[in-house]
Amino acid sequence: WSSDVCSSDLSSGANAQPYPTKPIRVIINAAPGGGSDFVGRMLGQKLSASFGQSVIIDNRPGAGGNVGAEIAARATPDGYTLLLATSSHASNINLYRKIGYHPVNDFAPISQLVSNAFLLTVQPSLPAKTVKEFIALAKTRKGELTYGSAGAGQGAHLGMELFKSLAGYEAVHVPYGGIGPAVVALLAGQIHVALLTPPPTLPHVQTGKLRVLGVTTPKRMTQLPDAPTIAESGFPGFEVNNWQGLFAPAGTPAPVITRVHEESAKGLRSADVVERLNAASTEPVTTAPKEFAAFLQSEIIKWEKVIKQSGARAD
Repeated sequence: WSSDVCSSDLSSGANAQPYPTKPIRVIINAAPGGGSDFVGRMLGQKLSASFGQSVIIDNRPGAGGNVGAEIAARATPDGYTLLLATSSHASNINLYRKIGYHPVNDFAPISQLVSNAFLLTVQPSLPAKTVKEFIALAKTRKGELTYGSAGAGQGAHLGMELFKSLAGYEAVHVPYGGIGPAVVALLAGQIHVALLTPPPTLPHVQTGKLRVLGVTTPKRMTQLPDAPTIAESGFPGFEVNNWQGLFAPAGTPAPVITRVHEESAKGLRSADVVERLNAASTEPVTTAPKEFAAFLQSEIIKWEKVIKQSGARAD
């Protein structure tokens, strides 16, 4: 595993507080270089400055996020080990036959940190310029269309399964080892459609090499004002968020949870971070612990239904 230290020069007054009195480790259950890592390192720098302590970023990818989550679940619940998890934290319990932790019972939610949309994206050669035209085409070409994802059980896979079930068409899933390879496959015409994240997709949309039919969030994206939401394209209430959130091991003292939430929210809403998030088509969310706990429960229920209906497995 690799670790970096986001150090602070500040001899902050935070040192006089009961927490923290030593470095904090943030486990990211994804590889370096991705969206979670991007968010985690920015957050680490802000927490380090606020707390006057080093924040150690510890990337623990593997098994769709299960490796890092299991390590965090077993850590001492004292606020010195935190977990930055992706939306797979809500789906893995139903995707895998066995995991070494429980996403609710073994964790104390601190905050949903950020959220961004998936883009329903096609090759311009596909004769569909709207969501409705795409569905009509998919229904005439029964089971012939292929869709790509970042991997079995990932958000792009489950989001497309949800969309397929609501729209009533069939398509063949082609999993790739990440969003990047899925983008390449769509550009090359090896697949017909995919739910893609904005950063690797928007440059190809701007050059006309890819076409976005809709976005999965409730509101339109500022970077794509002409792309309607899937909800307004005939599927009211449709929403698929690609989110990241911060957790502590269950049993972590409530004052520590509150303090980390407050400092995280302050850091993610600072002007420089908001600017960088906007450039990556990502929105700071910073919900309170109780709100985040309720959101997590709703996500688990939502994806359990999709997983059971689609038969999706990740092991």
